[in-house]
Amino acid sequence: MAKAFSVASWNVEHFGAMDSKKTKPKKALEPIFSFLQTNEADVMAIYEVRSSVVFRPLVEAFPNHQFHVTEGPQTQEILVGVRRTLSAFVTQKLTFKSGQPELRPGVLVTPHIDGQFYPTLFLHLKSMPDPKGFGLRDDMMRRAYDFRKTLNAASKEGRANYMFAGDLNTMGFDYIRRNKDISGEEEIKELRRRGKYKDMVVLEKSHSATYANITKSNVETSSNLDHVVAAEHLTFKQFGGKSVDVRGWPQEDTVAKRKAWINAHSDHALLYFEVQKVS
Repeated sequence: MAKAFSVASWNVEHFGAMDSKKTKPKKALEPIFSFLQTNEADVMAIYEVRSSVVFRPLVEAFPNHQFHVTEGPQTQEILVGVRRTLSAFVTQKLTFKSGQPELRPGVLVTPHIDGQFYPTLFLHLKSMPDPKGFGLRDDMMRRAYDFRKTLNAASKEGRANYMFAGDLNTMGFDYIRRNKDISGEEEIKELRRRGKYKDMVVLEKSHSATYANITKSNVETSSNLDHVVAAEHLTFKQFGGKSVDVRGWPQEDTVAKRKAWINAHSDHALLYFEVQKVS
C-alpha cells in the first residue's frame, strides 16, 4: 500500500511558557524543533501551546509547512502544521469544548489525496480524575465518536476515512469510595468498546505508556494518555507490528536518559503514524 500522509501528534508540555521575567521561554525551543524535524511528518499537531513566542521560530524551522492555531479564551492552544505540498482543509471545531469556554476546541485537518478525503481530528481532552474532569472528558470522547456519523453522511461512499488523535488524558476517575474508582485502563477499555459501535478501532502503539513523570529522586511513573482512533477500514504502516510508533523518552534505555529527554522536550512522547491510501 502507498502512503497517503504521515502524522506527528505531540503534547509539548507548556510549549512556549515564559520564564518569571517574561524574557524567554522556560524551555529551549531548538531541541523541540530538532526532534520534530527528525520525524518529517506531513501533518504535525502540537498541544499545550502557551505563547505566541513559538510561532516565528517554528515557521522558520519548518518553511515547507503552513501553520494554524486555535483561538479563544483557553490558556492552552492546539497548533497544527500541514506540509505545503499536501492539499488539506483546516477547521476549528468548537463542539469539542463541551460548552466550557476554557477548554480547547478540536482541530479538524482534512487532507485530499487522489480523490479521497481523510478527516483527521486532533484533540486535547480535559485532564484530572475528579468528577468534573472525567465527565467532560467522557462527553468529548462521545462527541468524537458521534462525529463519525456526520462525516459518513457527507462522504460520497457513505464511509468516511475518519480518525481522531491526541492527548485524550485517559487517567480514570477517583471517586469518594475507592471501590467505585475507574482506572485509566478501564477508561481505555471503554474507549475501545465504544469504537466497536462506530466501526472504529484504537490503534495499537509500539509503547503503551506515553506520559512519564520522574522525580528528583528518580522515582518514575508512567501513564497511557495519548491515542489514535481510526475507522476500521483504514490501514497504516506497521512499526514492529504496531500502527503507531511512540517516539521520545520511551526509546531511552535508562532512567537518567529518559529524565534528560523529558527535561529537554516534554513529559509526553510523540505519536507517529502513516496513513495508507484508500483505493
